[in-house]
Amino acid sequence: MTSAVHTAHHNGVVKGLGRAGMACYGAVYVIIAYLALQVAFGGGGQEADQTGALQEIASTSFGAVVLWVLAIGLLAFGVWQLLMAAVSYQWHNGKKRTFKRIGAAVRGVVGISLGIAAIRIASGNGSQSGDEKQKEMTARLMELPAGRFIVGLVALIVIGAGIASIVSGVRKSFMKDLDTSELPKSHWVEKLGMVGYIAKGLGIAIVGILLGIAALDANAAEAGGLDSALRTLANQPFGTVLLVVVAAGFAAFGIYAIAAAKAHRT
Repeated sequence: MTSAVHTAHHNGVVKGLGRAGMACYGAVYVIIAYLALQVAFGGGGQEADQTGALQEIASTSFGAVVLWVLAIGLLAFGVWQLLMAAVSYQWHNGKKRTFKRIGAAVRGVVGISLGIAAIRIASGNGSQSGDEKQKEMTARLMELPAGRFIVGLVALIVIGAGIASIVSGVRKSFMKDLDTSELPKSHWVEKLGMVGYIAKGLGIAIVGILLGIAALDANAAEAGGLDSALRTLANQPFGTVLLVVVAAGFAAFGIYAIAAAKAHRT
């Protein structure tokens, strides 16, 4: 089994599709940035999250065709990340390698979930928004024994993941996962990644805070996904300015993912 995973991981076609999928993943974040700007200025009907980005694509000319292409790319990205979670990141040691593999596993699940959502939207079956999924999941957890404690623990984990992304951006440690010889302008990729990881981490952390509030109040309706996090940010003093900055950060992350796709170490 391990030998088969290693073989698949080093397969050239798998790598190529995975890198193309990473570019698709980046494109989704660029569209989220556009939707976040619409939230900032009070316009737009789509939710500013991954599902909203896919629905925005569906509303355009040739949207279904683009969605099918994205679906294939996102599924390939998800599989590639799961393979990396199983056998990759040998250039890191100890706990760092473990955390990197956990991160890859999460991205793998997200990539496959987005790929499935893209297929459902392209085929006209629709898909739950991120906020709906978050509220439904929180409600189910709340029904379990010690449900509030479990939701609170999940909230802390999500906040921790957000902080880790921010730290990665500040320290530029994400560059260790890239072969910079494959990047003709690695300096700009580094700057885009730094801004992008910080903005992405902020969004994740706010999602975790909303989960924590839901746990404290025993109210699943107070939980929410990325769209709720951005709207919460927009409602703060200077919210429009803050949201524009975060939107720029999401766009930076998306462009970073597209630019860095061919240079990501495997």
